[in-house]
Amino acid sequence: MGKKIQLIDRVRLGLAVSIAKSVTFIVRSLGLGAASVLPGSIARRIEPRLLQLLSQQVKNGVILIAGTNGKTTTALLLCTILEHKGFKIAHNSTGANLENGLATALIENTSLLGSLNVDYAILEVDENIVPKVLEPLQPRIILCLNLFRDQLDRYGEVDTISKRWTKVISTLPKETVVIPNADDPTLSYLGQQLNQKVLFFGLNEPEHYLEAIPHAVDSIYCPKCGHSLDYQGVYLSHLGDFTCPSCGFSKSKPSLESGQWSQILVGLYNKYNTLAAATAAKELGVDEITIRETINNFQAAFGRAEDLVIDGKRVRILLSKNPVGTNETIRVVTQSTDKTTLLVLNDRTPDGTDVSWIWDVDTEKLVERGGTLVVSGDRVYDMALRLRYSEKSVESKINLIVEEDLRKAITTALEHTPANETLHILPTYSAMLEVREVLTGRKIL
Repeated sequence: MGKKIQLIDRVRLGLAVSIAKSVTFIVRSLGLGAASVLPGSIARRIEPRLLQLLSQQVKNGVILIAGTNGKTTTALLLCTILEHKGFKIAHNSTGANLENGLATALIENTSLLGSLNVDYAILEVDENIVPKVLEPLQPRIILCLNLFRDQLDRYGEVDTISKRWTKVISTLPKETVVIPNADDPTLSYLGQQLNQKVLFFGLNEPEHYLEAIPHAVDSIYCPKCGHSLDYQGVYLSHLGDFTCPSCGFSKSKPSLESGQWSQILVGLYNKYNTLAAATAAKELGVDEITIRETINNFQAAFGRAEDLVIDGKRVRILLSKNPVGTNETIRVVTQSTDKTTLLVLNDRTPDGTDVSWIWDVDTEKLVERGGTLVVSGDRVYDMALRLRYSEKSVESKINLIVEEDLRKAITTALEHTPANETLHILPTYSAMLEVREVLTGRKIL
């Protein structure tokens, strides 16, 4: 943390940063996007050690946030908490969480001479590149949020990723602080195997148990011996209170009492994000009053339970990019009295090209409640077919509207939304960016 670098490295680093900043200026001036990836890509070609050289200048250390769901919200909440204490933060706020995106975020706060002057770097990281970036970043804190199936065409099953995480995290210095999700069996076990300082976060609120284990559950087997776990209850997917009747493995004890912490964002999944950020903030010495006040006044990150007002009507965007996340956003929708929902399914690289995951989503719950369902996106007919198969009788209660053109789909959905109700939009990642561009006129990436 805060180390000086050699002169030759400083020269090469300064050149890389200067060129990257010039690229950023050109891209933004021409209105081509936020320049959240390209500058880092170019800079790393000039100076391959850029991540290491910049991260080691961060005064109080790097905080790395990894997991399948919740990274952007957790990172923004923790960033906001620390900023309220007067700290200067480097943060990949656009959600560009691969190596070039991380580099760009650090470059944003770097002088033309290659000097990075920030107190903390809070970086959300794609779960698949964690093994690649831990050594150059040497994080002070690692938040491990969850592991669900996501883009199986790229990543494979969750146990493969968890084994990679365990192997590389175990090589970090003993003073590294690891904060895993106690309710995720895989991550709870990961934390129990480490020699570093480990703090857990999780729920202890049985009143929020689901009635049954969801169809999209990912891992209900003991990560230690392989036996089926006994669940006292689940909160979402395989996250819950569990023990192994064979080897005795059980859920780790969370550092915070979850029932004593409120949340401002909708969805139980955001309670996990709240607890993760609060646990990290307390470890960094932030007082509890500041943490609670920030939570109570927190605004959602773009596309994550984000509320907009369009033509006088309220619109809520709920990113839905995998079975677990989509089941949770459907739960938010079905708990409301609003009757219009727009689902947008894309299969581009940021989404994962395999959309078979929609058959693991409990769309039946969305169909059962009735109302108007508008579908759009690159794979609009796949989603329409999934919804039709969710109908239990020919006398369906839903008004299903299929519209290939996204702009027309949004217009149609708004027209079907009464003035006193909210239009819920459930898009995949690239679809979320398109939806926001249509609604706000601004590109994110």
